[in-house]
Amino acid sequence: MPSAAQNRRTRQRGKSARKPKFQADLAPFEDNAVRTLKDELQLASNSDFLTEAVALFQWAVSERKQGNKIVSESAAGERKVLLLPRLERVAPETALPHVRMDWTEKELDSLSQLASAGPAEPTVALVRAMRGR
Repeated sequence: MPSAAQNRRTRQRGKSARKPKFQADLAPFEDNAVRTLKDELQLASNSDFLTEAVALFQWAVSERKQGNKIVSESAAGERKVLLLPRLERVAPETALPHVRMDWTEKELDSLSQLASAGPAEPTVALVRAMRGR
């Protein structure tokens, strides 16, 4: 018969072998999207879905960390670059494009007045739009 210490070790091993649980509160639209994707990908469980999603995100993060862009290309050769703000946070710093603007004296004076003026009062049309009328 096993000793109390052996029973305790067996129970502890069982607890540590248990997988972490993941729960998410989804809006109905998101829940429907997950169910649709699971059907399309023929995934039986939410766990399988999450495993695949995590693998995809790990790959995407790795690619962006290396400075690579993630692109989809249609059969006709049209290309679309995936831009997700959170994914862009891991991308290496790149030089932003430089644009030269030639301002006239009048434009600079106007910009100076706008920048140094106090905040403008909202127009009646803006207030109405914000109230949804």
